[in-house]
Amino acid sequence: MSDSTLPALLLKRGEDRRLRAGHLWVFSNEIDVAKTPLTGFAAGDAVRILDAGDRPLGTGYVNPSTLIAARLVDRGGHALDASLLVHRLNVALSLRERRYPGAPFYRLAFGESDGLPGLVLDRFGDVIVGQTTTAGMERLKPQVEDAVRKVLDPSAMIWKNDAGARALEALPSEVGVAFGTVDGPLRVEEGGLVFELDALGGQKTGWFYDQRANRDQLAPWVGGGAKVLDLFSYVGAWGLRAAAFGAGEVTCVDGSQPAVDAVRRHAALNGFSDRVDAVCADAFEFLKDARAERRRWDLVIVDPPAFIKKRKDLREGTLAYRRINEMAMQVLERDGLLVSCSCSHHMSRDALLREINAGARHLDRQVQVLQVLQQGPDHPVQAAIPETEYLKGYICRVLPS
Repeated sequence: MSDSTLPALLLKRGEDRRLRAGHLWVFSNEIDVAKTPLTGFAAGDAVRILDAGDRPLGTGYVNPSTLIAARLVDRGGHALDASLLVHRLNVALSLRERRYPGAPFYRLAFGESDGLPGLVLDRFGDVIVGQTTTAGMERLKPQVEDAVRKVLDPSAMIWKNDAGARALEALPSEVGVAFGTVDGPLRVEEGGLVFELDALGGQKTGWFYDQRANRDQLAPWVGGGAKVLDLFSYVGAWGLRAAAFGAGEVTCVDGSQPAVDAVRRHAALNGFSDRVDAVCADAFEFLKDARAERRRWDLVIVDPPAFIKKRKDLREGTLAYRRINEMAMQVLERDGLLVSCSCSHHMSRDALLREINAGARHLDRQVQVLQVLQQGPDHPVQAAIPETEYLKGYICRVLPS
């Protein structure tokens, strides 16, 4: 369907400024519903987006039932079809191949940052795992599959469509193989290590590629036999990377027994069973008990799931970040290191450091920031879309005052 045949979605006067500055979202209160009623559209309909003077801004898709009522996909007026998707995937692939030559393990498409709002694609060698989070991209699933075949020709593709964000768009939770055959676990290689993941039952799309570059930064801090505590460890990426860099003793803690079992399998697979242990426990309770037992570690990694999923969770979630970091400092050696991260979009970088420092001051300690952490280059930040920057973190030295 060409641009000229698509129905129009007209914005109110002045509401085109953010789009012209590079953003891709249109909120429901920015639409001229007198001229283009949202009730005239179905969720996922492709539209031409026009400013108040009928000047075209591009093509996109609409959902009349959500706060973000439309998303701009193409400024040139091209149809939302496999051809456009092939072009976007080729542009995205060129970045990843430059950054990870010969290593096909990365996030291939990162939503708005790669001009594909509502779509995430992760690459695990010859298998692609995809996730759609909007009604508009859900409509385009067959075209996405065609584009993936044309650009990469993988042996299989999986749709891991069980993200909570889908509920906001009234999309069902579903997981399955789009094409090809998946006979066993996904395989991912990172830092010379090998991990095997549950292709259909793992968290999100299976692997947290966004932290890979940050895990690389452990090297100078854990060599020489350091004792490392990896909280919210999932399948052990942080902890095993620390062991590979020379940590002498690593304790991984996660509240999921399957994740803990995976840590142990990965430790055996990579030859670290003698140095890596895994415990199934709530991180807060583990730290409480460890403090009572006077256990200490040279480096503690705090990489929790998002404590602040919605703005209404800001106060409670902020307190949780302070508590977990303060408790982590209580089990650090006297001149210990804290790796602290947040993937909550609503927790700003400054706010995270403020809570780390508040926890330190409550313990009469001081914090030196050694390195600033952010999401990796396969999760690029779109300069005009602050929402694409979500991961932030610090490597800190914690000292007595």
